[in-house]
Amino acid sequence: MTQDGRLTLHILGGGIAGWMAACLLAQRWPQHKITAIESPDIGIIGVGEGSTPQLRAFFQSLGISEGEWMPACNATYKTGISFHGWSSAPGFESYFHPFHTELDHHTAQHFFFHTRARRTGRDVWAHPDRFFLSSRLAYERLAPVPNENFPFDIAYGYHFDAQLVGAFLREFATGKLGVQHISRTVDSVEVDDGGNVAALLLEGGDRLAADFFIDCSGFRSTILQAALGESFCSFGDNLFNDRALALPTPNDTDDIPCETRATTLSAGWAWRIPLTNRAGNGYVYSSQFISDDDAEAELRAHLGLLDTDVPARRLKMNVGRVARSWVGNCLAVGLSQGFIEPLEATALHIVQATVEGFADSWESADFTPSNRDVFNERINARIDGIRDYIVAHYRMNSRKDGDYWRANANNENLSDSLKELMTCWFQGGELDAEIKRQDISRYYAPLSWHCLFAGYGVFPEQSRLYQPEADLPVADMSKIDDFIRRCALNFPAHDIVLERMQRGTFV
Repeated sequence: MTQDGRLTLHILGGGIAGWMAACLLAQRWPQHKITAIESPDIGIIGVGEGSTPQLRAFFQSLGISEGEWMPACNATYKTGISFHGWSSAPGFESYFHPFHTELDHHTAQHFFFHTRARRTGRDVWAHPDRFFLSSRLAYERLAPVPNENFPFDIAYGYHFDAQLVGAFLREFATGKLGVQHISRTVDSVEVDDGGNVAALLLEGGDRLAADFFIDCSGFRSTILQAALGESFCSFGDNLFNDRALALPTPNDTDDIPCETRATTLSAGWAWRIPLTNRAGNGYVYSSQFISDDDAEAELRAHLGLLDTDVPARRLKMNVGRVARSWVGNCLAVGLSQGFIEPLEATALHIVQATVEGFADSWESADFTPSNRDVFNERINARIDGIRDYIVAHYRMNSRKDGDYWRANANNENLSDSLKELMTCWFQGGELDAEIKRQDISRYYAPLSWHCLFAGYGVFPEQSRLYQPEADLPVADMSKIDDFIRRCALNFPAHDIVLERMQRGTFV
């Protein structure tokens, strides 16, 4: 602590995680001294270029408008994720996982009722895509920012260039929030006899002491795992993917989509993320089932790039989490804390939840560690809850056309929570009630679970279905279609909004 009573916090590592942490903490605690130490020799991994709606709240909390940051980071809007090839059920070869809107309460309960009716044998429409406005916006490539006369909020995420977002936040943190920036490489970590971090030792011999340290050093986990020896809990038995390939390409159309696309390949899935200047492509796969060279060849074939020399970037993923994120006077954030494969783009969501949860805990305990154990339990539960949702994508697949997909479909390394959710679904129970009983809706809401299970077509075969009873309150799908269609009339084309941003005329 400085002579004037200010706490000193050092953040090791830059990138989005480091600079998000710096912005959140500096805005919340302007009275304290926050310094980010970023090595000029270590690049940003930047595989994930998509977000959940929580990133919108992050920028709003900092007072940064979309017109400021999105053009600077080649960003586009994201209304959800479309999944292709995850199911072989007729009529369910693809589905869309929407982000929520205020209008969903008009249609979601109809969807929930229809899925249960179909699970219990009734021949009713139960594919999720027709029930939600966000799906319609993606289908028509409309930006999720309605006209002023449409008084309902739409939840949405973004696609962006990860390195540009990191640079943007660094400029904002240092220029507007007073965060100090040191561009140096940390040579080692000094730990005292009590197991706390005393200082970071820089190349050249300089010593940086602080009251608290934030480890954003990526998979190296320089402080928490390497110096403090915190154990790592692998999710390898739950999630098989441990490799990724990234291969950007030019946009193939001026009509830019507002969705992330996840398409299955032989040993994993390929992403396609549209930016204003290019498309981000990649392959997330398991090295147990395919070699790196064969995976690159498969991705190139998928993209039609077998005869080109566009370089692909190869990455290794350490999927899992540390046993405790907050140890002594150190908090791990981002990849140093853990990583769940990027299927639902949750990495930045976890960063934000970790930093904000830590700030609440530390501040409410008068900047003492008395709330540390409760915080660790809560953030572990959140990460494990997200893991379960991702695992369900693989466990529920019905491809079964290769060793990889069969292994996933037969995987029994499931949490009790996920087993109970699946049992509820297959036995025709009320899934939203089961989610409420488990108290897990803060990780993924009933809408998300219903879309996942129903989107895979996990229902009795068509030949076993029968017409619903006359008194069964089945929704009139033509009215739902008309409601969604008319709501969508209030939204402008995605490419028009992005063009306005580039011209600086977007408000």
